[in-house]
Amino acid sequence: MAFVIIEPCIGEKAGECVDVCPVDCIEEGEDQYFINPEICIDCGACVAVCPVDAIIEEYDATPEEEKFLRKAEEFFGIS
Repeated sequence: MAFVIIEPCIGEKAGECVDVCPVDCIEEGEDQYFINPEICIDCGACVAVCPVDAIIEEYDATPEEEKFLRKAEEFFGIS
């Protein structure tokens, strides 16, 4: 499993998550940050520093929030 960045990040893009990620799996997109689910080691460091609580575990995503996982996969070119 991986973490996923959801709606509160859109337009906010604080960026603290990028600084604490030990595997550099978080990248800035046009309107939000994205976590590469193929690289994420599920450490949770990003969750602790997100000022807008925009990072959740993939398996905790509601059906509506799952679109953000798909959006991240599209951003990273993951099929």
